[in-house]
Amino acid sequence: MQTEAIDFESFDQVQDDECAQRIEVAKRALDKNVVLLSHHYQRADVYRHADLTGDSLKLAYQAAQTSADYLVFCGVHFMAEVADILSDSEQTVILPDMAAGCSMADMANLAKVERAWRELAEVLSPDESVTPVTYINSAADLKAFCGEHGGIVCTSSNAGKILEWSFQQREKVLFFPDQHLGRWSGYQLGIALEDMVVWDFDEPMGGLTREQIKRAKILLWKGHCSVHQMFQPQHILRFRNQYPDGIVISHPECSFEVCHASDYVGSTEYIIKTIAAADEGTRWLVGTELNLVSRIAEEFKSQNKIVKFMSPLVCMCSTMARIDPPHLTWALENLANGVVVNRIQVPQDVADLAKLSLDRMLEVS
Repeated sequence: MQTEAIDFESFDQVQDDECAQRIEVAKRALDKNVVLLSHHYQRADVYRHADLTGDSLKLAYQAAQTSADYLVFCGVHFMAEVADILSDSEQTVILPDMAAGCSMADMANLAKVERAWRELAEVLSPDESVTPVTYINSAADLKAFCGEHGGIVCTSSNAGKILEWSFQQREKVLFFPDQHLGRWSGYQLGIALEDMVVWDFDEPMGGLTREQIKRAKILLWKGHCSVHQMFQPQHILRFRNQYPDGIVISHPECSFEVCHASDYVGSTEYIIKTIAAADEGTRWLVGTELNLVSRIAEEFKSQNKIVKFMSPLVCMCSTMARIDPPHLTWALENLANGVVVNRIQVPQDVADLAKLSLDRMLEVS
């Protein structure tokens, strides 16, 4: 049995067809000891090998339920952290490329959130009046912060329910890191746009006055998804002018203007199910990541459904795309040889507090 990891350098130039064969060989050797989880945004040449697929909420459930010894997460860093937190202590979570991060998640870090909490304490008592809510697209220590301060995690599937729960606990919400999901979810609950203000983490007191903080219902962290910000209202207008009967569906990480101009707004799972349930021959404009849109377009082609990507520019999740066939081959072949590479292991004290906020989410959902 091998004791040292095979260096990745020897895998970097392996062609995709060979990688595909070697991935399947390694999976057969590992058998039920390994499960590959893949997010919907994952590139097709990796997604094809997945045992379990879904959006963040679905994968959170699946990670907690599988009994395999090794969970190989084809997604990004925060997703692998959630899998480690929710899985059994005897299970090992692997991320094939440690560089697979999330630019949105990086916009909120623990130091900045703790500073915001201290600044809020100059105006009000945050532990009595503010529920911290973090989107699942965030680091484990931010989920732990929410667990410690009576807060909760949300996903794009359940953000509305989570906000309702949060307002039952306290009168205000600090929502991070994605302002767009927070704004759209608040708007759907009937909260006025002027009662949702942006907290600029680079400015003292978030760039807000004391009166703005006191009046606000939701404090929206100044964060966004680099993919979903590419979609614009004019893309929708152009589509509607060309295809008056066309249907527009968008992810809630899109801007408020894009969501408001869409016929449907929802998570990746919601987008898939809505198009699947639609009549044959319908035409769709979809505002979410390109790999998912391409997969949907191919899947429903036989039903004469035409599914188009919203932006004229290519918008892919470049960080998730770092999980490529060579990295997956490298991780699995090392594992088949008894060597774990790129293990994701959240410190126990952080994991315990993060699990509080995740358990609250799963209970509310």
